[in-house]
Amino acid sequence: MSSAMTPRERVLAAFDHSEPDRVPVWLGASPAFREKACRVLGLDDEGLSLYVGDDFRRVYARYTGPEHASPYANLPPGTTYRSPFGVLRHGYEGGQPVSHPLENATIVAEVDRYPWPNPAWMDASLILAEALRYAGHYAMLGGDWSPFWHDAIDLLGMENLMLAMYDNPPIIDAVLEHLVDFYAGVSRRIFEAAADVIDIFFIGNDFGSQNGPLLGDRQFRRFIVPHLSRLIDLGHSYRLKVLMHCCGGFAPLIPAMIDAGLDGLQALQPNCRGMNPARLKAEFGSSITLMGAINSQLIIEGTPDLVRGETRRILDIMKPGGGYVASPSHDYVLGETPVQNLLAVYEAAREYGRYD
Repeated sequence: MSSAMTPRERVLAAFDHSEPDRVPVWLGASPAFREKACRVLGLDDEGLSLYVGDDFRRVYARYTGPEHASPYANLPPGTTYRSPFGVLRHGYEGGQPVSHPLENATIVAEVDRYPWPNPAWMDASLILAEALRYAGHYAMLGGDWSPFWHDAIDLLGMENLMLAMYDNPPIIDAVLEHLVDFYAGVSRRIFEAAADVIDIFFIGNDFGSQNGPLLGDRQFRRFIVPHLSRLIDLGHSYRLKVLMHCCGGFAPLIPAMIDAGLDGLQALQPNCRGMNPARLKAEFGSSITLMGAINSQLIIEGTPDLVRGETRRILDIMKPGGGYVASPSHDYVLGETPVQNLLAVYEAAREYGRYD
């Protein structure tokens, strides 16, 4: 059995595809769930992370730009969020866009004239001090979430986006270029301020649906990979691992992600087409770190015993040889999740996740 490691050592071993002392774990949860769990358990936010044994901590830049572009200030009635690109959204946990500002754009000049945000609106000055509170003990997630695919959908509309990939590719290229210019600029500011205390550049884009990928390998490599590679290369230039959250059944796109240099994939929804955990481990486990695969739907709808059994099953599949981080199959445990069900994940990971 491996000797005890710090959480940071444990995570980095998993990213290096070697077996640590035990499978590392991560809790990514919505504010609503964290507040509920803290209330139920009588803990503060850091106490919750300690209680479940979370091997990660995360740091964020803060919005300090003009008030008219603020994510949560001066929102029209019925809306809940404003994206960095001015798209208003409404509904549960971020919701859906109320309009698509570039849906009628037909020439690149119209895209270029759009009021794109300035990376300087995001303040990274406090990140170093926040990360240093943990004294290098935990694996630190940082960088901008960078959901450029989602933003392209918000700006153009899904149907327009898909059609323009065939009918007007320069429009798609221009939109993605501007989007990733912003996100790369924000993350560069973060890394210039604090790369020495960040271990993993954590980004998120959902390229899958319940029944398969949202676009094929050819279109993914043509339109998405160049911009995904920009972000991966940026992280690597600061000696960071790059981890991407991706929901849905996107398995046919994983080879392109590996070719782009991605170090890890998070979520791995086992109830989506093509996302069988045993298949993912067999086909990709030696090439990319796998994180997740513990069914979030079961965690919401099941019982602690069912969740514990499913967690053990996933650990038996994913644990051998390292290269795995245990977590629910979503990056954001939702507020309706029963606290005891969620705790069963981490109890089972402690019990069955050791490398003997």
